[in-house]
Amino acid sequence: MKALVKERGIKKTKGDIVFGILNYAVFGLFTLICFYPFYYLIINSVSANDLSSNGSINFLPSQLHLENYKQVLQLKGLGLAALVSVGRTIIGTICTVLASAFLGFMFTQERMWRRKLWYRLMVVTMYFNAGLIPMFLTMQNLHLTNSFWVYVIPVIVQPFNIILVKTYMESIPRSLQEAAEIDGAGIMKVFLKIILPTSTPILATIAIFAAVAQWNSFQDTLIYVTDQKLYSLQYILYQYINQANSLATMVKNSSGGTNLNMAALATQQTPTSIRMTVSVIVVMPILFIYPMFQRYFVKGIMIGSVKG
Repeated sequence: MKALVKERGIKKTKGDIVFGILNYAVFGLFTLICFYPFYYLIINSVSANDLSSNGSINFLPSQLHLENYKQVLQLKGLGLAALVSVGRTIIGTICTVLASAFLGFMFTQERMWRRKLWYRLMVVTMYFNAGLIPMFLTMQNLHLTNSFWVYVIPVIVQPFNIILVKTYMESIPRSLQEAAEIDGAGIMKVFLKIILPTSTPILATIAIFAAVAQWNSFQDTLIYVTDQKLYSLQYILYQYINQANSLATMVKNSSGGTNLNMAALATQQTPTSIRMTVSVIVVMPILFIYPMFQRYFVKGIMIGSVKG
């Protein structure tokens, strides 16, 4: 210990200083590269629409205004789509986390009938699937097309998440479960009272994966849903980005002709500014939520990955 303290007290060499500077410079540059796209979206959404359309806004905003957000938030169907996205994210995340936790726990139980067989069959699904058309026909036969539950049910069981949970739970001392069973606890009580409370890091990690996947998904809406009441926010973004000129007209019409100033502003809005504004509205919620679970992420991934 003394040797370690003494070693830490040694002055840094020139090589250490150079390495430290390069290390901070590289990671600082990497951070800026990751941050800049979000910053670019924000400054273009609040800058003058003509400057944004011309590509003149690159580093600093100009002629700040929030009219783009006011107009876009008045678009028909945007509020309902936001509710659909929030609902599918919350319900889908809860179902995925619970299913991953329970199945991961069951796959650690040697008494489970044909445990290895079911586990291998589950893993196989990570590498093979029937394809888009059989999947669509299956959803149709199950009456899930044009249903809110098409967003939730097909993604409840995720093999990758179950493998992570299983690996983590195998690192939990077996004596905890044995002691609970000696006291008369059944399998569900062991799961709810012993396993779940001790698995918070990995469950938070799974929650991040599930929430981000649910919030960002739009292909399931594109494939399975034709009812506009069930459109998700990301699907509307997909539509708006691909039909930005039509969106500009929709923004203009959303004023209903009752406010001439708003209508005049809408005619000045460009597809570029609308793309930026809608993108920011869709991206910001997940950016605020993600840091809340960040502290669990590395711990949840690493614990249980190395045994011994």
